[in-house]
Amino acid sequence: MTTPLPALAALGDADETLTATLARVLGAVLRPGDTLLLEGAVGAGKTHFARALIRSRQGDAAEDVPSPTFTLVQTYRDAAGVEIWHADLYRLTDPSELVELGLDEAMEQAVTLIEWPDRLGAPLPGALTVALTPAGEDRRQIVLSGDPARWRGVARLLQIAQFLRGTPWAEVWVEPLAGDASARRYFRLHGDQGSAVLMDDPTGAMAPYLAMTDWLRQRGFHAPAILAEAEPQGLLIAEDLGDDLVARVLDRAPETAPAIYDRITDLIVDLHAHRPPEFVPALDGPALAEQVALFADYAAAAGAPGAGTTVPQAVAALHADLCADALPVVSLRDFHAENLVWQGEAPLGLLDFQDAVATHPAYELASVLQDARRDVAPEIEEGAIVRYLTATGLNHAAFRAAYALLGAQRNLRIMGIFTRLCLRDGKPRYLDMMPRVWAAITRNLCHPALAPLAAALADVPPPTPEIIAAIRARCGTAP
Repeated sequence: MTTPLPALAALGDADETLTATLARVLGAVLRPGDTLLLEGAVGAGKTHFARALIRSRQGDAAEDVPSPTFTLVQTYRDAAGVEIWHADLYRLTDPSELVELGLDEAMEQAVTLIEWPDRLGAPLPGALTVALTPAGEDRRQIVLSGDPARWRGVARLLQIAQFLRGTPWAEVWVEPLAGDASARRYFRLHGDQGSAVLMDDPTGAMAPYLAMTDWLRQRGFHAPAILAEAEPQGLLIAEDLGDDLVARVLDRAPETAPAIYDRITDLIVDLHAHRPPEFVPALDGPALAEQVALFADYAAAAGAPGAGTTVPQAVAALHADLCADALPVVSLRDFHAENLVWQGEAPLGLLDFQDAVATHPAYELASVLQDARRDVAPEIEEGAIVRYLTATGLNHAAFRAAYALLGAQRNLRIMGIFTRLCLRDGKPRYLDMMPRVWAAITRNLCHPALAPLAAALADVPPPTPEIIAAIRARCGTAP
């Protein structure tokens, strides 16, 4: 006897709109090889669910989605070219007919939706079961069941669907957007009212994001307007600033880099003209030292456990010597070309600023000019520093020493983060950026004032191809 798979999440009273909204949200996260088993009596809403999911995946090119009761199988392509199979097995008389239909092969490489899955004969352990049971006129109970390891995020998808149901964005189609290195994820919502971005943030950082959004917008900076939010649940809908990230503009038109970095530098000057809000934490010497302790993860993975153990103390001491005289300013912290949106002549759009801090003025420039993701030409880096110093009147020599320290600290921490993302979280793609990050560390350490930090790092090996390959080979193995 087969043990039924556990129920992962349930909706007790879903109307047609909520049913379709859940289908669209669930459809946004399905990948080739994923199978949904749609259970329920005649009229329970199985085809309604499948239709909403398929049309959302197709986006602007959505087709009519008839019930496949008589054809048994209908196939579609979504907006990204992924094949979707929609099967209705009600008229299936023998499970062996599935081979003739090609459904068994499709389940390995397509997104597959199967109505009346009991006709399969044997359960599919990797599938997600969506059971729909009538619960009154035009209402139904929906229970999602499956392997918790494979489908552990579906309960969150129900929360997202319920949130959207209470907004004007309940009947939009949903498109996943590329995420970042955090636990947050993003979806683009497309509807008659245009597009918007759904932020799903289970990290508890929604309140800082909302507070910082308000602070920025009140001062004329282009943070996305909030259109709807459920702060306790970590969900919000924000203005869609589009896909024209500064990083993409620079990639397709590299000759614009000098003018773009001038615009970025001027934005930093304007940002630093405002006193930091009281609700942002201080990123001071002790905090910087605590953060850079993460570098030990890289040293250990590089085969030098115990090397660089005095780095945090060196950073704290140097910060006291080089940075204490400057008044803290607000820093958006993850400030780089992929978190800035090009808006033409309008102000640059700002993304990912919920971790803002009050820190030394050089930190923001170090963040954008020593970008882990892209090379910034030395003459552009130097031009931005000079432009900032000219606009602010800060002491050139003191600023440059602090810039070198904060650039080194930030990049040492990033080396640890990239190592942890690979070993613990199974995300190896950041390892390819390590040589660029290490090169920035090396340049910063050339500043004479950073001799103590250079000495603390003397026994740490650089990220050679062999070391990076060794870290990659252990991807996802750390607890």
